[in-house]
Amino acid sequence: MFDQPLDRRRAFALLGGAAAMAALPGAGFAQANPQLPDAVASGAGALSDLARRLAAAPRRRGFDKVPFMIDRSDLWDHEASDLLLSYRGSRKQMWEASEISAAWLNLMREAMNGQVFAHRHPDFLAVAAVHGTAHLTLFEQSMWDRYGLAANAGGKAAANTFVAEPAGVSPTDDRQRTDGFYGPGGNSIRTLQRRGAVMVACHDSIHAIARGVVGKSGSGNADQVAADLTNNLIEGVVLVPSVVAFIAELQHAGFTYAKAA
Repeated sequence: MFDQPLDRRRAFALLGGAAAMAALPGAGFAQANPQLPDAVASGAGALSDLARRLAAAPRRRGFDKVPFMIDRSDLWDHEASDLLLSYRGSRKQMWEASEISAAWLNLMREAMNGQVFAHRHPDFLAVAAVHGTAHLTLFEQSMWDRYGLAANAGGKAAANTFVAEPAGVSPTDDRQRTDGFYGPGGNSIRTLQRRGAVMVACHDSIHAIARGVVGKSGSGNADQVAADLTNNLIEGVVLVPSVVAFIAELQHAGFTYAKAA
């Protein structure tokens, strides 16, 4: 089934279309994100509502194979992406992250701190539009091990250390602690997600990584490797067909653009 106009697509999902698409061969839904953000700033009603809706929105995983180009709505998280595009908070920013060693997590944290605590916008939404080598951070460690993804990082990371929250940090930390939850000690994907940030994954990057894996090994099928990588995206990620295309959608929806490099 191919994409329908946006209003019909939303109605389809509301009427149970997501359950119907779950029956498609070679595809499935991941469980709704069980870890709702628990460190959203006080008074952030719109952001908290978005977090609840995103947690309930389906994530398409469980593929046997995925094609080079996504052109069907049953292959990506269009309901969740629509929720991002329709966010009505007063401040929303998108960070383009393409280099794994760039300071994108640090910059997102600084933007969240400034917007929430200095400018008093608790509903500030930070979205990471991730592609290139930065996309490696959105895969479970099992994928790094299975496909030797550390080699794709160009020697800048031996493992996916970007996700897990450091031990000992807590939302109750003093904001002035540089090693705490709101300081550089909080530069982790999980910490930012707990505060309401959203990570957006790129199918085009996933398939490119898969083609590179197959090319290096001299065997395998890129569509199948891409499916395995997609099925093992970290929790809470929103999958879109192309991040560079989705950036235009985010800007059209009023997100300010920032480059994290």
